[in-house]
Amino acid sequence: MRRLLDFVKFEHTVFSIPLLLAGALLGAQGWPSPWPLFWIVVAGTGARTLAMALNRILDRDLDARNPRTASRELASGRMTLAAAWGVAAAGLALFVWAVLNLPPLCLRLLPIPLAIFVLYPLMKRFTPLAHFGVGAGLAFGPIGAYVAVTGELETWGAVHLLSLFTWAWVAGFDIIYATLDEEFDRKEGLHSLPAAIGRGPALGVAAAVHLGAFAALAALTWTHLSSPAAWGLLLVTGVLLALEHRMVHRVDLAFFKINAVLGIVVFALVWAGL
Repeated sequence: MRRLLDFVKFEHTVFSIPLLLAGALLGAQGWPSPWPLFWIVVAGTGARTLAMALNRILDRDLDARNPRTASRELASGRMTLAAAWGVAAAGLALFVWAVLNLPPLCLRLLPIPLAIFVLYPLMKRFTPLAHFGVGAGLAFGPIGAYVAVTGELETWGAVHLLSLFTWAWVAGFDIIYATLDEEFDRKEGLHSLPAAIGRGPALGVAAAVHLGAFAALAALTWTHLSSPAAWGLLLVTGVLLALEHRMVHRVDLAFFKINAVLGIVVFALVWAGL
């Protein structure tokens, strides 16, 4: 069980769940009832398990050649390909099961995240914009949670600003994370942004993308969540994003610990604003 959980980095679900809850809060304009909230968490857990398993499966040969990732379960042979597909199937089943217990629009929208989960691991093979594909994988989460609560999707509103923040936030920190594999990606002909333009310029792009993320969150706060507590938490979010870029030489700290805290702060901002 420990190996299966490590295979999909189950603990990193903490990145996405707070944003799902924030989307649900925006839909309900407060706390939704427990039942849809339960299925939203189940759906988010299943979706992330599926996405991570597909990522590991599609990248298994690259992971085996990369010294940084060669010890991963599938790349090292500590897990069979059949077991990996079993994890993916379990994630898909959990995701679909949850969606079937949510409003019908959720089921009609299901092909969108499924397509993203398959496409984004492949994007780095042909475009430096692959990081934005990773961002899209999480950005649809708040929208899905909003639909799960309301049963409908407005053309433009608060949840879209939250989704825009999520997209830019995740894409920015994925660029930072990709600096670990700059030389390997270049050698293998992979099109990560650090491999395409170099570490320094790529970090500059990541900073600009995170500035856009902060602007989206500020717009959300200004238009829908304006309260002293929300403004204070917006400031904390800005400090955490800045700290992430000050700590780029310690990617594990910047990528994992700071981002885990940042997701919770954004959820608290939405809650406080409502």
